[in-house]
Amino acid sequence: MLTVSELLADLDVRLLAGEEAVDQPVRWVHITELPDPTPFLSGGELLLTTGMALGSRPAAQRAFVERLADHGLAGLGVGTGFGHDEVPAAMVQAAADAGFPLFEVPYELPFIALTERAFTRLVNEQYALLQRSIVAQERLQRIVLSERGLEAIAGQLATLIGGAALVFDGRGEPLAHRTFRRDADAELLASLGEELRERARRGESREFLPTTPSLGGRALALPVASPGAAPGTVPQAWLVAAKDQGGLAEIDRLILHQAVTVVALELLRVRVADATERRLAGDVLSEIVAGEVDGPELQRRLEPFGLGGRITALALAVPGSGPSQPAAAPPTAVESAVADALRAEAVSGLVATTGRFVGVLLPGFLDEELFDTCERIVARVATTLGRDPLAGAGRGVPAGRAREAWHEARCALEARELGADPTPNRNGAAGGEPGRVATYRDLGSFQLLLALQDTDALRLFCESMLGPIEEGEGHYGGELMRSLEAFIECNGQWEAAARLLYCHRHTLRYRIRKIEEITGRDLGRARDRIEFWLALRGREMAPASAGDGGRR
Repeated sequence: MLTVSELLADLDVRLLAGEEAVDQPVRWVHITELPDPTPFLSGGELLLTTGMALGSRPAAQRAFVERLADHGLAGLGVGTGFGHDEVPAAMVQAAADAGFPLFEVPYELPFIALTERAFTRLVNEQYALLQRSIVAQERLQRIVLSERGLEAIAGQLATLIGGAALVFDGRGEPLAHRTFRRDADAELLASLGEELRERARRGESREFLPTTPSLGGRALALPVASPGAAPGTVPQAWLVAAKDQGGLAEIDRLILHQAVTVVALELLRVRVADATERRLAGDVLSEIVAGEVDGPELQRRLEPFGLGGRITALALAVPGSGPSQPAAAPPTAVESAVADALRAEAVSGLVATTGRFVGVLLPGFLDEELFDTCERIVARVATTLGRDPLAGAGRGVPAGRAREAWHEARCALEARELGADPTPNRNGAAGGEPGRVATYRDLGSFQLLLALQDTDALRLFCESMLGPIEEGEGHYGGELMRSLEAFIECNGQWEAAARLLYCHRHTLRYRIRKIEEITGRDLGRARDRIEFWLALRGREMAPASAGDGGRR
């Protein structure tokens, strides 16, 4: 940074006052003959003048110097040989009193010699600054392209500025950090997080200087806006940086403003990658549930998710998704909570939503280790969501038989949900406190379906119960089937089932009476409802027969 002292070095000028401040940086050099140029100056300039507009009035001369010093200028050069043979004593005294650099520029030294020297140095400095910032941005961009993550970006940024770099989400939760005092990490993160949460509550989205005492004014917090977000929108993230020693220099601030774009790109990359992985996971799970893929082909499809050999399934009912429960948590939020839990447990897996369930395929541990892992995963999900999800786990099977594990997990969950055995425990005995995750020991009557899985007997049972409804009413049979399933899922509650179907309860009553006429069953009886329920679940498990025309 160019200083007054460096600019005047080796020049035929005489410093008259303010020697103690000659190391002040010079932002620009300006020439003026106005008696008050401060409205056109922003501070940090070195001003050159002949003083002709000031005349010989000491009061005006003193006021001129005091005005410049108060405005934060770097210094004043007075050209002699025009309005004054020497710099007026009043100006020298005023500069000395203010500790303001004042020097004499003799007639033989034109102002342009000073301005050219200053501009050459300043332009070179800006060019060097630009080059350093370009190199810094290229380093940060390479991290994004190499998919090394936010931690690597924070580490590189901390190295570039010589201090700490931290990234928080819009809610003030830390995403990545690299600090210069490892022992103060927890305290620093908590303090900054609370300040960011308070700003989020107030809807503030401008950069600011954090008030955390340990940072001592050496930090800057910059908002990372979402792509296409309107001005003033609460940012998706915050980038906070602090110098280890001293304040942030101009190059540091330039690098930080460039780093905001890099952080935004990394967050976008992660979102796109997560969305793509979720879409692929959803496709794979849908095909598994429908029985469209199995054996070696399924094993190949599971490899990108870190699954191979033996696997198992974990099914979670989205909290609040039941027909008589309050508003559900968004499936994406549940998926994210499960994905976070898997990362915390260092377990690879596939996570996707199917119907009202979030499905997870995991490596097939031994039973006790498996169920302990599932318990920990579900406990983490419950902590994140603030409510307990229903969950069921299947036993470990070869990867090509993932469909069996999935249906066992879902059936265990539904058995727990419907209270098939009110007080099961982890050992399968009556009494005791049930675990968070239902297992095959909780299946009850579902064991029959799983025992008949992939057999003609299961298909014939389902067709004998449901076939008359579809075949007897043609196209209208589909509406009757949907009404039957909703009615059973809502445990015979007319209002809840009608809301689920978006129809009037009288319409639903008409459809249920029609089903009873066709089948000769009475849906007011628990036994008939249970048999229909078993048939509906069994149809999901049974593979399509060659003659059903893909009806399922």
